[in-house]
Amino acid sequence: MLLLGLLLLLSLLAGGRLLWGQWKLSCLHRPPLVPGFLHLRQPNLPMYLLGLAQKLGPIYRLRLGLQDVVVLNSKRTIEEAMVRKWVDFAGRPQIPSYKLVSRHNQDLSLGDYSLLWKAHKRLTRSALLLGVRSSMEPLVEQLTQEFCERMRARAGAPVAIQEEFSFLTCSIICYLTFGDKVKEDTLVHTFHDCVQDLMKTWDHWSVQILDIIPFLRFFPSPGLRRLKQAVENRDHIVEKQLRQHKESMVAGQWRDMMDYMLQGVQKPREEEGLGQLLEGHVHMSVVDLFIGGTETTSTTLSWAVAFLLHHPEFQQRLQEELDRELGPGAWGSRVPYKDRSRLPLLNATIAEVLRLRPVVPLALPHRTTRPSSIFGYDIPEGTVVIPNLQGAHLDETVWEQPHEFRPDRFLAPGASPSALAFGCGARVCLGEPLARLELFVVLARLLQAFTLLPPAGALPSLQPQPHGGVNLTVQPFQVRLQPRRGAPGLSKRQ
Repeated sequence: MLLLGLLLLLSLLAGGRLLWGQWKLSCLHRPPLVPGFLHLRQPNLPMYLLGLAQKLGPIYRLRLGLQDVVVLNSKRTIEEAMVRKWVDFAGRPQIPSYKLVSRHNQDLSLGDYSLLWKAHKRLTRSALLLGVRSSMEPLVEQLTQEFCERMRARAGAPVAIQEEFSFLTCSIICYLTFGDKVKEDTLVHTFHDCVQDLMKTWDHWSVQILDIIPFLRFFPSPGLRRLKQAVENRDHIVEKQLRQHKESMVAGQWRDMMDYMLQGVQKPREEEGLGQLLEGHVHMSVVDLFIGGTETTSTTLSWAVAFLLHHPEFQQRLQEELDRELGPGAWGSRVPYKDRSRLPLLNATIAEVLRLRPVVPLALPHRTTRPSSIFGYDIPEGTVVIPNLQGAHLDETVWEQPHEFRPDRFLAPGASPSALAFGCGARVCLGEPLARLELFVVLARLLQAFTLLPPAGALPSLQPQPHGGVNLTVQPFQVRLQPRRGAPGLSKRQ
């Protein structure tokens, strides 16, 4: 009887707590709720969410499975939350797949907000901006030049350009992270295959459904088992590189980002009250660099090529700009990134591609760290918030003809607002400086050396993969790279 009474009491307490929570929520002025709970399975989810905003306004709630989330669909609402009230919205929900992939919450992209997270972010940013600053641009130039030479050997033949861009961006991250240890393509291929396998497994519906309905993880799941195997493979590869670096590292010197971060975590931080950064934080910084720095940049480059194939007039104008600035046939010449204003149309084209096709269109979900509000709506603590970056970029109240590819909109000073392709606030993408450098260098070199042509006139689709997971992925296509007149390696007949 005593046990039965205790069970009854616990049930009453749990029920009372639930009712109290529901009553408190009912007293708040919350955003409107969209009916239904299978929204995640909609094709081209960012555009579907934007369509809802046209009916309900730029901020509303919906249920993704059992999870109640708030969606922000305009530049104003996103900046209100992520910039002006960034502390309130800097958290990250701890859903099952995040916990598995983030290695005991030591990940930067997926880790929840804390003082130790801020120290981790500062260390990773320093590794990018200080640790390899002097070598970053020369390395990107060198690898891009080698890429163009490989493409020249396949001149005129159809090329699956997404795969080539993916390997190029992975090579850049490999060299920046591991330095001279990258002596051959074997390591690059290993990391490239690892990232591809991890992302493909993570984006599979059988894993996504566990994040929406967490209790399903207690049942057998082949998708979850494959994800665990992919994570173990990833960790094995990274741990091997950490071990080799520690064995050969010289105190006070660094050859690459891994050296820089390993020495950074050895510095005591107790006086800051932040706790101690560990080797596991370096491990996950490397993972973030590869996942965030490979597919995102290569996908943006692929979208740029796809748009230029559809708009050859802009391709011609870009090549005229390069020839005018560098001289026709000046294949050894380049515009340093610090002087990128010399190529305004190229900068505008990059901005327009990022506006139309932000690679992570819904960013990663945020979580409120305390009760807050957005434009008069109450947002309780612990609420999951999704910023629809692509929706904000297609807002007709902000952008003229938002669905049209119009790089000229960015040419006149103050003519167009800045886009949010890399996010904003505390969770802004740390790899933005490297990504922008790569986009500038690769597109400048590519257009300087080649004219981009569709094979047999077959233009690529400008619609993304309908269920592309986290990334806004371009549908597979091929391109012919026709060497421009006077390019090195061309015969007189060409």
